[in-house]
Amino acid sequence: MLLQIHPKNPQPKYIKTIVDCLSDGGIIIYPTDTVYGFGCDIYHPKAVERICRIKNIDPAKANLSFICHDLSDLSRYAKAISTPTFRTLKKYIPGPFTFILPASKEVPKILKSKKDTIGLRVPDNIIAQEFIRALGHPILSSSLPGEMVEEYTDPERIYEIFGKQVDIVVDGGIGGFEYSTIIDFTQDQPEITRQGLGVFED
Repeated sequence: MLLQIHPKNPQPKYIKTIVDCLSDGGIIIYPTDTVYGFGCDIYHPKAVERICRIKNIDPAKANLSFICHDLSDLSRYAKAISTPTFRTLKKYIPGPFTFILPASKEVPKILKSKKDTIGLRVPDNIIAQEFIRALGHPILSSSLPGEMVEEYTDPERIYEIFGKQVDIVVDGGIGGFEYSTIIDFTQDQPEITRQGLGVFED
């Protein structure tokens, strides 16, 4: 299904359609403030495995992130973080950043990296924020496979490529072609491990 949704005022009935799909273990492709990405409910391991099969990757080796509605999810899915770190995150959220943090016990095993960390992200995108808020907990997110980033800006083209492999392609307009900036907060000092759209100044 290609679901066209208003990027500034998402229709509630379409938000419900997305939430119902995720709750039933479906997978979607949806817009963020950077590129379009795969998404699924973090509590549906089979959906996580489906995404990894499409990308032809091992879940244990995949770069999978949590897309959260706001910072309130931090205390549940990340281990206790310092006040300075929290202030830094608050400064850059929502925005085009992925923060690597120590994973808490609440994180499903299939989503933890070998280093027991998790990537957390709060995109500045109304559609994503609305359906995650309605779902009640974060979704898993992963980039689309391959190097054709420019081709992945057009949701209709994305649907042509992946429409038979996913349940919904959420059309929120033309997407970006730069990834989020990844910042590792598991060491003494934050470290940029991938420079993307977001400009980080500690």
